[in-house]
Amino acid sequence: MGQPVVVDNRGGANGGIGTALVAKSAGDGYTLLMGNSGPMTINPVLYESVPYDPIKDFSPITLATSYMYVLVVPPSMPAATLNDFIAAVRAKSGAMTYGSTGIGGGNHLSGELFNLMTKTKSIHVPYSGSGPALSALLGGQINFMFDTVITSVPHLQAGKIRAIGVTGLKRASALPSTPTLSELGLKGFELTQWQAVVAPAGTPKDIVQRLNREVLRALQAPDVIDVLVTKGGSELVGSTPEEFANVIRSDLAKYAKLVKAAGIKPQ
Repeated sequence: MGQPVVVDNRGGANGGIGTALVAKSAGDGYTLLMGNSGPMTINPVLYESVPYDPIKDFSPITLATSYMYVLVVPPSMPAATLNDFIAAVRAKSGAMTYGSTGIGGGNHLSGELFNLMTKTKSIHVPYSGSGPALSALLGGQINFMFDTVITSVPHLQAGKIRAIGVTGLKRASALPSTPTLSELGLKGFELTQWQAVVAPAGTPKDIVQRLNREVLRALQAPDVIDVLVTKGGSELVGSTPEEFANVIRSDLAKYAKLVKAAGIKPQ
């Protein structure tokens, strides 16, 4: 675009601090947010209040990527199929444990959606990140996990863990031989997260359209595909601003329903 871009990382509150900063910025096209599902569609329904409104405070530009989770178990678990696994969880109702990166994270929500759809009960054990949770799985401290595909692939290739199914409605590019949980019988099971570009509310329509075109063009660049897909394990999406706005609304409704049904409370 002929403009320098400064990346200003503002960590904290599951992405909420950086998201709130952009919500309060001028809608002139010069301040953008590389947003994702957590602060945009999970935080607002998980916490009593957040310092921004995901609908009113932003102008959607485009979805960029999506990523899913894979249900993994240690090789020592005898369950070879999804039905075997569900039977094993039922046989030890309330005793099986699964790890996550924290309350409200995608892998936590995947576990709770699994409990609801299979009418099983398992115990959520939050960790400080994917690495510690995977270490706990490999060490036998927990029984299973819904891990991001990209972090599981090396362990799957080494035979240290075994994949049962992925959480998208389509198979993951990085795990083409692993079926979706929906394919395996949990019809409609879907929990994917996304990364996207948004601008502050009030950004002029011509600027929104220009940014949309530029991001979509960038997503087709070979080096970007290599970083995001080949090495990053994500799926390229791309969308119109209107399509992205609909995704935000539908995800807010979906996660609100899941959080309520599972009785999830923030720490």
